[in-house]
Amino acid sequence: MEFEKRKAATLSSISSTEIDKSPKGTLDIPILPLLKALNLHPSYFTTSSCSGRISILSQPSLSTTTTTTVKKKAKGGTWVFITHEPADPNAVIDLLFPPPEAVTHNPIQDGELVFRFEPFILAVECKDVASAQSLVATAISCGFRESGITSVHKRVIIAIRCSIRLEVPLGSIGNMMVSPDYVRYLVSIANEKMEMNRKRTECFLQVLETKLLDNQVLSNGMINTKKNVLMDTEEQCVCSDECDGNGDLSQLPVENCDLEREDSNAQLGLLSAPGCSISVVKMLIVGEPIDKLFLWGHSACTINNSLHQKILIFGGFGGVGRHARRNDILMLDPLYGTLELISVEGPPSPRLGHTSSLVGEDVFVIGGRGDPTNILNDVWVFNTNKNEWKLQESSGSVFHPRHRHAAAVVGSKIYVFGGLNKEIIYSSMYVLDTEHSQWIEIDAKGEWPCARHSHALVEYDTQLYMFGGYDGEKALCDLYSFDTIMCLWKKQKTTGRPPLARFSHSMFVYKNYLGIVGGCPVRQHYEEMALLDLRFGSWKHVILSSVGKDLFVRSTSNVVGDDLVIIGGGASCYAFGTKFSEPMKISLLRPTIFFDTINPRMNEMHSACQPKMIRGNGENSILVPVDNKHTLTESCNFNYKTEVHGESLDIHKDATQWERLGDIVVLPMTSFRDPLWNSIREELWPTVAISLNTYRLARQGRIASTGTRDSTLDMLVGDDGWVDHRENGILYSFDATKCMFSWGNLSEKLRMSRLNCEDEVIVDLFAGIGYFVLPFLVRAKAKMVYACEWNPHALQALRRNVQSNAVADRCVVLEGDNRATAPKGVADRVCLGLLPSSEGSWVTAVRALRIEGGMLHVHGNAKDSEESIWSDHVAKTIHDIAKSEGFCWEVSVQHLERVKWYGPHIRHLVADVRCKQV
Repeated sequence: MEFEKRKAATLSSISSTEIDKSPKGTLDIPILPLLKALNLHPSYFTTSSCSGRISILSQPSLSTTTTTTVKKKAKGGTWVFITHEPADPNAVIDLLFPPPEAVTHNPIQDGELVFRFEPFILAVECKDVASAQSLVATAISCGFRESGITSVHKRVIIAIRCSIRLEVPLGSIGNMMVSPDYVRYLVSIANEKMEMNRKRTECFLQVLETKLLDNQVLSNGMINTKKNVLMDTEEQCVCSDECDGNGDLSQLPVENCDLEREDSNAQLGLLSAPGCSISVVKMLIVGEPIDKLFLWGHSACTINNSLHQKILIFGGFGGVGRHARRNDILMLDPLYGTLELISVEGPPSPRLGHTSSLVGEDVFVIGGRGDPTNILNDVWVFNTNKNEWKLQESSGSVFHPRHRHAAAVVGSKIYVFGGLNKEIIYSSMYVLDTEHSQWIEIDAKGEWPCARHSHALVEYDTQLYMFGGYDGEKALCDLYSFDTIMCLWKKQKTTGRPPLARFSHSMFVYKNYLGIVGGCPVRQHYEEMALLDLRFGSWKHVILSSVGKDLFVRSTSNVVGDDLVIIGGGASCYAFGTKFSEPMKISLLRPTIFFDTINPRMNEMHSACQPKMIRGNGENSILVPVDNKHTLTESCNFNYKTEVHGESLDIHKDATQWERLGDIVVLPMTSFRDPLWNSIREELWPTVAISLNTYRLARQGRIASTGTRDSTLDMLVGDDGWVDHRENGILYSFDATKCMFSWGNLSEKLRMSRLNCEDEVIVDLFAGIGYFVLPFLVRAKAKMVYACEWNPHALQALRRNVQSNAVADRCVVLEGDNRATAPKGVADRVCLGLLPSSEGSWVTAVRALRIEGGMLHVHGNAKDSEESIWSDHVAKTIHDIAKSEGFCWEVSVQHLERVKWYGPHIRHLVADVRCKQV
């Protein structure tokens, strides 16, 4: 009601015939339609405005002012020239360069003249924060990049503005410091800016009329997001790249990320798993003043010493007294709250937006920004034992200056991605080899992320995880992993509600969880921590209580024991002032235990491998046992009994072992085949899945006897059969319900991967999904592989796998019958991986070898008592085929590999057959 009253009073004053408080006294005609459109909307009314102007201001010179301290705006001065339209350069020149006789009579001859262009600016009061966010986002999308919320106390006020300004001192009348030609040049620039300003204003009006004002307004004041008209606002209170805390804020739009938002709670990003919230506790700081931790854009590392962990903080913007860029080193003991300032000679220059990475006892500080024109690429090393700084000279690739990049450490290498250098946003990945002081630009493969800055990067084992950032137009909500061994980027597929798009956030790893806190946009009533279980790729969210006034923007998060220590963060707002957050501590133990408890799939293995009891209809009960001696990656024996309708069943007879393909647990084909199980199948399979700690459960079937040897895997829990299965550092993606995959062949795949094939051309006559193609290419470094396959499902997986493993440029996929498609006379090595026999393609294999011969890897099944007979048969048949093809080769079996038992007394064998030209 108060909003409506203020709006009515303001609109009444606008329609009054009395002049307003502006120097001009009336509203600017060019923006009257825009003001009218906004004031017709029930959630907005305008409070002040200017359409944009070109002016010359005369200010009193320093010689005419008194010694009394006077605020800048109170120095006095008059408008010598002002227009809200393009300026006439001749009129301006005549004003500034009058005839000599007119100078003595000019009343402004003692004034210092400043030529200005000031763009459109508009202040709007909004009904609530939600409507303010929508309008700010619309303004930003139309080019008013410095728009933002300036007040949320009592009244919600926004400022719509941009940065296309111009301000040049000219001198004084009779003593001009510039020439008439230069003034003409200034006027032409100002007129160009005025035209640009007009186009942005008209665009803003058009968007308002066609998109914002025609949409239904919901009861809570938010624009109907089902029409996807407006994006969420970016940051309310974050300093822009131009000011770093000393000027106006910059607002940037946020991507919707295709999130379904069915109610206001979803729009505010509230917890999806109710019942779990944690307190954010302010830390009591002793020693140095707490003001020294009033920072943002700093860096922090967790340091291990003989007693307990501490946090080393360097640089940033803020600090005690005058807020500025810093180069202090602070050591915080989170256990006791002790803050110590470390006095060190020769520190790096003050900076923010840099990174700090701990390698051994050294902290490596990389890049940052000293001021808007001084973007850095230097590397400084701080030795934590000696308390010494050293500027490191690095060789190798050129590492360009940047700030707001991200870095993570694996071993002795520091990986750096992205960053910002004025208008340039990077998408490159660099590695700093700290042992050799060398930069290396990585030529990574896979799904490369777009350029970004203000993102976050963390290490988990040999993987790096990167989330969010800003690409120059919008905030991002994507999650990527980078395999440091394979140099492979991959966009992660996760379950659960992902975090909303953001940048300037912080990220951490605690046990098996990746956590995300804070960032932009800053949303009213939106305070949560997102946790990703890295074992299963599932997002969960925790409400952070008692943090309504804290801004975790450009802060740092460090895990110390079971606590997350958040240092710094804050913002500098236009017409609102500078805000810093106090150091906080969050216990991570409770939420992770909570999620491990409520989600059976996330239970620890010792819990998952205990007998599980559920009650069915009547007196039915099911005891699903799992041998607790095994881990998730191993097979597990069922060796318990249960009862169904009073009948005793020996589960050991029905289920012997289970295997895991990606996140699918695969039971043997003999599992639970007794007809009595069918009476409770709806309860049985979910219970087995829970006991085996999985969301997807399947039962193996016999390989189809068709020529394409399709899988007959039966999905018991879950619908989609596609899996990502990794072994030996190689990623196999395939539809397990359509493509076979054998664990028993692992030893043979490892054997092939250890061969030295750098200069070899290989033909795989039965490529499948890439069982041997990928080991040859990824590990054995084959020069080229021709992959023959005719199963369409396997071909789909094969093409996907050579791409995701970054070897597609060295693989030729040949679709169809290998007897027709296989190349001739090119191979140094041929793989014949078909069971029970590959003999139908032995002629094709011989023809594929070079005229000089080569190696054949012939797979087949044979009785254990007839291995030598099978080996001799292979050698003799290959020799006869070669002779009939006109080759004079010496053929011999160099090695006979026993891969696995295929059946009772039946072995899977591989004969390495050497064909050598005589």
